Amino acid sequence: MSTRVAVVTGGNKGIGLAIVRALCKQFQGAVYLTSRDVGRGQEAVESLTSEGLKPLFQQLDINDVNSIAAAAAFFKEKYGGVDVLVNNAGIAYKEADTTPFAVQAEVTLKTNFTATRDVLTHFMPHIKAGGRVVNVSSFVGNQSLAKCSPELQQRFRSDDITEDELVALMQQFVDEAKRGEHKKGGWPDMAYGMSKIGLTTLSVILARRLSKARPNDGILLNACCPGWVQTDMGGSGGVKSPEEGAITPVYLALLPPGATEPHGKFLSDKKVQPW
Repeated sequence: MSTRVAVVTGGNKGIGLAIVRALCKQFQGAVYLTSRDVGRGQEAVESLTSEGLKPLFQQLDINDVNSIAAAAAFFKEKYGGVDVLVNNAGIAYKEADTTPFAVQAEVTLKTNFTATRDVLTHFMPHIKAGGRVVNVSSFVGNQSLAKCSPELQQRFRSDDITEDELVALMQQFVDEAKRGEHKKGGWPDMAYGMSKIGLTTLSVILARRLSKARPNDGILLNACCPGWVQTDMGGSGGVKSPEEGAITPVYLALLPPGATEPHGKFLSDKKVQPW
């Protein structure tokens, strides 16, 4: 039987590192910590190794399609694919950041939506039967969705929205933000939230596609909110530790064999939330 393998993006610190730590303790197989920076990634691996854990390292910069393709090819060749993929890598501007909103919108969506979508595009064909895919989204996406126009809310929640339409909507938000017209277009002043609307909606679309294309493979794909976590990104005001933030992503990554749900859902605190 081939070795099972779990892959975590953005695994060198914060929630990602906590997810890797938990998987090293609970997942039966190889656990790969991936990060953009080789040095920081290897330092994180050494830190976990000093705790008696056995993570492995693979360089993966989600903003570099060549890096994504190389990593996907590596896992396909070495393991025949991936059993668990946790898309955790992401960015957020601080509230006090003075970077123009148009720039924040473009940069945030480029990483949190477009780059994560690139990872999914390259890795989904290599997810093994019984696999688990977890996209770390945020409740901020839900809050932002509530501030979108009724027409936009209807499209994001619709059962027939396509990936192409979603990509076009995300680009429309960025384009209108660049022109300073996003509020007039029905969009909120929330770049991070918009990126997470995109990721959660993408999760629903991809889960629906999996059910049609691979109905007998038992793959479960979900999005989740780790909560407000004390990390470099979340800030010192977070109410959860990184370990507490890792609980729901790890729960979804380790859904037992034969489970049929949740699938295509958004979860927080291990419970399905309305979208």
